[in-house]
Amino acid sequence: MSDDPVTNGQAWRAFCNELADLGDLVLDPGNPASPLDRAEGYRYLTRLLRLGLEQHVEARDTSFPFFYQLSHTTGKIGADNPDNVYWNARIDGRFDYRLTVKRGTMAYLSIVANAFRYHEDGTNKATGALVDSEIIWDENGVAEIIASTTPQPKNWLRLEPDASMIIVRQSYLDRSSEKPGEFRIERIDGPATPTPLDAAALGAGLKETTAFIRGIVSTFIDWSKLFRETPNQFPDIDQSMFQKGGGAKDIFYAHAYWKLAPDEAWVIEVTPPDCYYWNFQIDNWWMESLDYRFLKVTVNQSSAHLEPGGRLIMVVAAPDPGFGNWLDTAGHEEGTALLRWAGATDHPLPTAKVVKLSDIRR
Repeated sequence: MSDDPVTNGQAWRAFCNELADLGDLVLDPGNPASPLDRAEGYRYLTRLLRLGLEQHVEARDTSFPFFYQLSHTTGKIGADNPDNVYWNARIDGRFDYRLTVKRGTMAYLSIVANAFRYHEDGTNKATGALVDSEIIWDENGVAEIIASTTPQPKNWLRLEPDASMIIVRQSYLDRSSEKPGEFRIERIDGPATPTPLDAAALGAGLKETTAFIRGIVSTFIDWSKLFRETPNQFPDIDQSMFQKGGGAKDIFYAHAYWKLAPDEAWVIEVTPPDCYYWNFQIDNWWMESLDYRFLKVTVNQSSAHLEPGGRLIMVVAAPDPGFGNWLDTAGHEEGTALLRWAGATDHPLPTAKVVKLSDIRR
């Protein structure tokens, strides 16, 4: 029998055993234990499994990178933005890459290089970034961007040797009228063709996939527990924590935890600052956005109704109280939430209170 753990099946059995052990993360006594929260927790593991295999097995060859979605409608990580179209490419910071980008009509675009270490230490820190206004486009709305450790005269995405991921974020203001961009990536001066699948590479990819799942779940459980220390409020949290987790540097993140009785509502008020994009969303305990395809669980500067004077009032509750900008709790009694200010110089934190639904119905 072969001594190779992939060839003899040992790597696969170890992979399956580790998947079984990952279920214990859902049963952490600090997590909510309702049937809905538990079911979402196990579904979260299945979603991360799909994403992890794409990241660590399918996209493993950094000489032949391609863009794939590490967050989308049925696979979500770390308070994914319902307005966003995300694209990811796995890279190696020791190599140079060419990105060809055709600008769409979506309101916000950023391209960020990260050192993706969720499977190691729960971080995803940026090494370099470009936002729309920093990119030089041709007359057709196309740009060529060089990602490298060596500076370039224009359209340079800075890499560091440990850079391992490029993340593209595009944000809708209006999904009915805006169009996403198109993105291609290739290694510069790389080999002509990929090498055949290597058993050791597959074995490493399986190990990294389970480490990826464990790292992400553990990181965001810790975040949710932190937010829970100040329930139904928006604490002032050091932004470096969110940037280490993969957040964009031009975005201010105001996370929160909410818990409501069936007859209660969470009323949130703030005056949005001058910025090129903002949104607010309701998430579950696992920091997945709720199902924005079918439910009213997010609002942005285009869809929101503002009060006279520019004040924004949002109401989180099970039923629509007929007041403010309502967001549906979607059967949850507790969860997390996120308000983003993108490109703002002022970052106001909302005031928030819990009230009886009967007190605000119209």
